[in-house]
Amino acid sequence: MVARLVIAAPSSGAGKTTVATGLMAAFAGRGLAVSPHKVGPDYIDPGYHALATGRPGRNLDAYMCGTGLVAPLFEHGARGCDLAVVEGVMGLYDGAADQGELASTAQVAKLLKAPVVLVVDASSQSRSVAALVHGFASWDPEVRIGGVILNKVATDRHEHLLREALGGSGVPVLGVLRRAPAVATPSRHLGLVPVAERQAQAVEAVAAQAEQVRLGCDLEGLLALARSAPPLPGDAWDPVDAVDAVDAVRVRAGSGTVRTTGPAGPVPARPVVAVAGGAAFTFSYAEHGELLAAAGAEVVTFDPLRDEGLPAGTSGLVIGGGFPEMYGSELSANAPLRKAVAELAAAGAPIAAECAGLLYLARSLDGKPMCGVLDADARMSERLTLGYRDAVAVSDSSLAAAGARMRGHEFHRTVIEPGAGADAAWGLRQPERRVEGFVQQGVHASYVHTHWAGTPEAAVRFAEHCANGPVA
Repeated sequence: MVARLVIAAPSSGAGKTTVATGLMAAFAGRGLAVSPHKVGPDYIDPGYHALATGRPGRNLDAYMCGTGLVAPLFEHGARGCDLAVVEGVMGLYDGAADQGELASTAQVAKLLKAPVVLVVDASSQSRSVAALVHGFASWDPEVRIGGVILNKVATDRHEHLLREALGGSGVPVLGVLRRAPAVATPSRHLGLVPVAERQAQAVEAVAAQAEQVRLGCDLEGLLALARSAPPLPGDAWDPVDAVDAVDAVRVRAGSGTVRTTGPAGPVPARPVVAVAGGAAFTFSYAEHGELLAAAGAEVVTFDPLRDEGLPAGTSGLVIGGGFPEMYGSELSANAPLRKAVAELAAAGAPIAAECAGLLYLARSLDGKPMCGVLDADARMSERLTLGYRDAVAVSDSSLAAAGARMRGHEFHRTVIEPGAGADAAWGLRQPERRVEGFVQQGVHASYVHTHWAGTPEAAVRFAEHCANGPVA
């Protein structure tokens, strides 16, 4: 059993990331193996979590992966750890729009049977804090709020008033943190600036967060609360089991399995799947690489900002999300790699591109030449496109068969103006009905981020296409 805490807040901006990351680093500094997790589809916070713990930050998304996978994915990530810290998303009870509690921090806490620590921005209140905490603690009796951390407290007098107000609430104060600019993380149009873009400063910020938490929080009390979580039923998620389950479904359907590679037995030719990384492409889920490897692929990471060629023997390419708009000039200047990507696509090799990857495959981004795989031009926009998506594959592709359903998430401030020559990738069912993305030969490119743990058949299908050669 892994001790665990969920760090939540009444709303965004209360300081969840600072507190969660500081706790992770503080406990890791005491010699504990700490497993970091993030509720929802956020890619940026897990980068800071990984820096704090030395382990991959993992997401728990009940919308994209389903409620039944939340606890197994948690146990997979936390295997062998002493403590898990789960950072929530938005306000404690906020979830997918018009879906009740689905994908909320509260729902994930219940699925994990984990106590919640509520981080409250106390900067503009005193006695009212007790009413706020009481409301959150009593709203859902299945959510156990085991303590509160008061953030942005101004003075000793302010702290005294807050503690006095909470004295009869039944919710213990487990930390008081003063306003501290040194622990702040800079933001821009899509949230925090990723670790990969400010490595040295990020290390300093995480160290400052750890020190602030160490001095201001009752670490022993928090650890005792974490250890009060009961055992979770069921087994941990395993990528090999997930791939085997896809094959089992095919056999039951009478179609057998066409997978030519896999973790069991000899693998004559493991296809090399190149995965874009580096500062421009930081949005990815650890489970994607694990599933591809379980399906028989050799996963090799490369950096489009630095590498002038694809990894040797590349059979397929995965380009996830990130911030190509921040590195447009550098990506454009790497003409040898752009040419290599275009040639791979022209040969019909499987390419899965999401959001930033879609922009990179376009003809141009803000007027700067990109790979030219797609007859489309992209540009920055003032409008933020954000939200979960229920998608149906419009066309057969290297990632999904026509008619297959997947759930995903959009998060971008760009638009793309397509030309001709490609089919749509997805038909989106909510919040409005529209088609989106591109499918041509082996390319599947879309704004929609997906989590393959919820649909492992996507990873299996992609690995098979990589093993079996170009798509006509």
